[in-house]
Amino acid sequence: MLSEKVADQILKMITLEKRFNLGDKLPNENELAEELGVSRTTLREAVKFLIAHNVLEIRRGKGTFVANNKELNEDYGFSELDNLLLGAMDLFEMRIMFEPSMARYAVERATDEDVAEIVRLGEILQKPITDPHARTEYDQEFHFAIARATKNEFVVKILSIIYAGIEVERVFSLVTKEVNQYTVVDHTLIMEFIKSRDAAGAEAAMRMHILHAYDLTKKLK
Repeated sequence: MLSEKVADQILKMITLEKRFNLGDKLPNENELAEELGVSRTTLREAVKFLIAHNVLEIRRGKGTFVANNKELNEDYGFSELDNLLLGAMDLFEMRIMFEPSMARYAVERATDEDVAEIVRLGEILQKPITDPHARTEYDQEFHFAIARATKNEFVVKILSIIYAGIEVERVFSLVTKEVNQYTVVDHTLIMEFIKSRDAAGAEAAMRMHILHAYDLTKKLK
């Protein structure tokens, strides 16, 4: 559902982008709906969803605020990742351990709507994108769409933590040509395996994709 995707975007603003801290007030409804490119009705549904999950709260006469929920900062005990100077290589190793299994579960649990969204983003990534910022945005949206398809909220949270520690945009800006070459092929393979409901194929394709990223990251060392 669109409202759930909007809820994910707002959650990323809080936990990944760090735009809002605990207790911060969100922009007014009109501003936020315009920024996210959705109707106020869709935004309200997303806000209700986040209120139900103790992410946001309504203060009468004041507006919508980030709830005083320590888990948003602590990330179930993983918050130290934000402060540790973990190497990119270590984080890509974590992705190799985590994301192939994520792809398998996504295939096994995805709805037709989930698959359609993964295919939509995969088709965008089939086109070479030279702007590192745009490439980063679409790449992460593709992986988060797969994470959401697992129907496991913890998977989405862990992926946010991992991505918070990786300077993906820096990798893309330094090795743009190589990124375009491998991601077009890799994302297409992942997309096609998910589309055909091939769990083993999606798992193998995701592992190959992360290994390619791991090898490219070595160039930064």
